[in-house]
Amino acid sequence: MSRNYKQEYKTQVGRDEHPDRMERQRARRKLDAKGVSRTGKDVAHVKALSKGGTNKDGVTLQTPAKNRSFKRNKDGSMK
Repeated sequence: MSRNYKQEYKTQVGRDEHPDRMERQRARRKLDAKGVSRTGKDVAHVKALSKGGTNKDGVTLQTPAKNRSFKRNKDGSMK
């Protein structure tokens, strides 16, 4: 099944996510230009967006397990 990129773009713009996604892509390209291998790594924000961070705070490389795991409250919401 192929991805519907036009629909994804419309959804991103509708949620006002597109600028953040483009900023992350620029960060990936900068790492690639420096010759940094991103194989098996996630580009993660230094301060998570969910914690009030911004794309301007910087990015780092992390393992997917570390980047995608969040401490949670008893009700399941993120801390």
